[in-house]
Amino acid sequence: MGNLFGWLNEPAAFSGDADELHFATKEKTDFWQQTFYGFERDNGHAYLTRVSGDFTASVTVCGDYQQLYDQAGLMLRIDSHHWIKTGIEYTDGLMHFSVVVTNRTSDWSVIPLHGSSIKDQIGVRLTRHGDAVRVQFSVNGAAWRLARLAPFSSGDASVGIMACSPERGGFEATFRGLTVGSAVSRNLHD
Repeated sequence: MGNLFGWLNEPAAFSGDADELHFATKEKTDFWQQTFYGFERDNGHAYLTRVSGDFTASVTVCGDYQQLYDQAGLMLRIDSHHWIKTGIEYTDGLMHFSVVVTNRTSDWSVIPLHGSSIKDQIGVRLTRHGDAVRVQFSVNGAAWRLARLAPFSSGDASVGIMACSPERGGFEATFRGLTVGSAVSRNLHD
C-alpha cells in the first residue's frame, strides 16, 4: 500500500498489518467532544497515516458488537477537536452505521442496519473533495450508500481505522483491505 501508519492510543492487543488488522480495545475508550454528555474523550484507538488533498479511504470491518457504543470504522483527523469517525456503532440493541463529525464539538448521526449481524462485512468509505467529505457504506458487498456529506478542512490530516468501547474493554474488531488513494468520482449518485 505504501502508506506509513502509526497508532494514536495503541490498543490492548493487535496483530496483522494494514491489509488485515485485528485488535482489542482498552477499557472505556472513545472519541467525543462535549455535545449532550458534557465530557471530552480522546483515548480511542486509531491506526492512521498522513494525507493531503483529495483522497478516498476504504475498509471492510467486522466486530464483536455486544455492549452499548462498541464501534469500529474509519477516522479522518486533524487534532482532538477536528475529526470525523464513521463505521458501525452498537446502540439500542442494534448495529447502526454511525457518523460523528467534530468541529470543536461533536455531532452524531446513525442509520439503523435492521437485519444485520456481527457476521456481516460492512464496507466503510470516506472521500474528501476539497472542503467536503462524503461518507458511504456497503453491507456484504452491496452498492455503496451515501450516509453523510459534511464540511471538513482541506488541509493536511490523518486517516485510517479506529475502534472504541466507551462502556467496556476487550471489544474486538477486524479490518480488511484498508486502502488510501486517489479520490473516487465526485458523482454522488452512482
